[in-house]
Amino acid sequence: MIAEILLVLAGHPSSLFPKNHTVHPSFSPLLHPGEQQCIESLGQIAFRYRTVKNTCAQLQLSSTRYVSAVCAAINHILKDEYEALVISTEERILRRDADLVASGSFVPLSSIRATFAEWDAPLAALVSLVEDLEARKGVQPGPLIDLLLERAKTGVHRIANIFTQLSHAVERVWRVQLIAFVVHGSISTAEPLVSDSYTFLDGSLPSCITPQSRDSILYVGRAISTVRAAKWQKRLPTDLAIEHAKALEDVMPDDQPNFDRVISHIRTNVSEWLWMNVLTSQAVEEAVDSFANYFLLRNGEFSLALIREIERLKISRLTVRSGATSMIREQDLNLALLRASLGTTAQQDPALSHLRFLLPTGPLRPLLPSLGGGVLANSLSRSIGKQLDSSLFTSTFLGTPLILTYTVTWPLDLFVHPAELSSYSVLFSYLSALRKTHNSIHTCWSSLSNTQRARRRWTGLGEGGTAGDLEARKELLRCGWGVVRDMSWFLDTIMGYVMIDVVDVEYRRLKQQLRSHGGLEEEHTKKSGSMSTEPSSTGVPNLNSTYSRNSIATSRSAASHLGGATSSLRLDFTTLRQMHATYLDRLLTGCLLTNPEVTVTLASAFEVCERFVAQVERWGGDILPALLFEGSLKGDEEEVGVLVAERRAVVVEINEIFHDLLISFYEQLSSATFQRPLASSSVDASKSMALGGHTTFNMSRIPMNSTSKARMGDKADIVDVRRHVERLMLRLDFNGGFSKFSWGRKDNILGDL
Repeated sequence: MIAEILLVLAGHPSSLFPKNHTVHPSFSPLLHPGEQQCIESLGQIAFRYRTVKNTCAQLQLSSTRYVSAVCAAINHILKDEYEALVISTEERILRRDADLVASGSFVPLSSIRATFAEWDAPLAALVSLVEDLEARKGVQPGPLIDLLLERAKTGVHRIANIFTQLSHAVERVWRVQLIAFVVHGSISTAEPLVSDSYTFLDGSLPSCITPQSRDSILYVGRAISTVRAAKWQKRLPTDLAIEHAKALEDVMPDDQPNFDRVISHIRTNVSEWLWMNVLTSQAVEEAVDSFANYFLLRNGEFSLALIREIERLKISRLTVRSGATSMIREQDLNLALLRASLGTTAQQDPALSHLRFLLPTGPLRPLLPSLGGGVLANSLSRSIGKQLDSSLFTSTFLGTPLILTYTVTWPLDLFVHPAELSSYSVLFSYLSALRKTHNSIHTCWSSLSNTQRARRRWTGLGEGGTAGDLEARKELLRCGWGVVRDMSWFLDTIMGYVMIDVVDVEYRRLKQQLRSHGGLEEEHTKKSGSMSTEPSSTGVPNLNSTYSRNSIATSRSAASHLGGATSSLRLDFTTLRQMHATYLDRLLTGCLLTNPEVTVTLASAFEVCERFVAQVERWGGDILPALLFEGSLKGDEEEVGVLVAERRAVVVEINEIFHDLLISFYEQLSSATFQRPLASSSVDASKSMALGGHTTFNMSRIPMNSTSKARMGDKADIVDVRRHVERLMLRLDFNGGFSKFSWGRKDNILGDL
């Protein structure tokens, strides 16, 4: 009987238990109830053991490598502990151990039951686990590790220990792929952790990995992989890669503090190596200059030439009757970029070749500006209160979305991501819309002035006309000049504010930060230059481990000799991303693009200005109708001043709409600055942000944590973005017109002019 029970406990079948762990009915009359209970309890342990073993054997053949690791760990634990207990129990019985064999000849079943009692709960937990794994086909490593760690949280020490071992077995397999990605930049073809676009696949990460570590893993892996793919002449030193691999091998992902520390250390090392060897300060400054010149319109002559070239393209297509030649395509717009650069400083700029125009809706026929007024008012009332629509300004040039993009190549793509390019594109659409409208109003002013001088050659000091319509013509001309004057003043104010108080200030601030940090890095590079340029036998610079470790050590030690300015003068790749993200965020906020209401009002004001310019062009470049167009020469007094009255109604309507928009604009600025709570808006150092992330208007200071402030060294130079808007409000209300609401009185519309 005892031998049979030991065989059953070892996993062998027996006629004693024909089904599950119930004793055969033929043996029940021969057993004492207590003996039967002990035998069935031992049979239940043996049944659970067989269930675990059989299920693991099936799972290892048809499941993922992570489930196979769990099954292998279970078999290893059972072999080292459970099966060893069966063998040792048999050995003790054969040796007539006094603890098991009574009087040297009798083995109580209760003693054997007590010996294997410690495996009751563990085997029950393992049965539950393998059944769960069998039900979950193809379970991913993240949920699997979470499941094992969750089941390890129990008060039964043996169960907690077993599930911790199982979790570590899966984590070791997962860690192999992590090391391959983080250290070597390689992505497995079978059950990878990340996709080809360097994003984590669903279920590839356990929940014990913090968001900071997730971002750092993607950042480091993408950088190393990109360096390999680009076949760059400089590679991450071997000894540094070995150091990173050893550091990862010594820590488990569930050991969150130490794992985060190791990942952060690896990111710092890789960032410093990238900054010193791949993406230099000179390349960053050139990229910042290119984006500022073309997306922020700091190259004024090129931006004006581009606006004129696109207008010329529209006119040339409008003169064609029909057919494919009347369409505007992307290649036509890209050719306009090259034509606009002729004769400007952009003609020899290599960055111009990276600029491209995109038409998301495809080729189109050019459209003339709309002259309707009711549609504008209705669209304005529907738009107020909605979130910012990125197409508000992209349709200014052609009436359909037009996006300027930049082809980012290696190694600049480590610094500029698609989300940041999207922010630059939105800024370009906004600034180019402002510049185009501003230029149109100035052209309209010149047209009105020229036509008035031409008319005065025949009318003298007056405006001509009969005695009945003389005063009406004078009032119409005065009203028209007042409208174009107010529009020009408003656009001049906005243009001066945006280009001087926002773009120029933030651009110079970023350049100063880059130069103050870049000078120190260049000095460190020169000190270690003799090692970095030492030729090897193959003629390629020798990038051995000594160079890299000494370069990073030189950077750290040189900064340490500067005392309190250590962290503020050293610029690594993470801080560079932080600076650029803050720069874009301040530009978007300063340009008023983070307030949907203000942005919609500005877009509507630009549209009203374009409508007025288009109306004047339709009238031949003058507010007043030509004298020969009036019916006064026919002697019919009823027709005298009809055209003047019609034009006066149009001008007055435009004037009212424009002034309403000005008042709304000022009120919205005041409300956003003084009445709304100034909630803080943090900038993520490891992520690029797009315009869509700004859902609320924030005029407050862009905060940074103490570490970032110390590293960037600009505590005294942090400019309050709210001051930009306050300067704009001061310019708008310089004579108190807005604060007194004098423009809001409809009866003073002509009087205010």
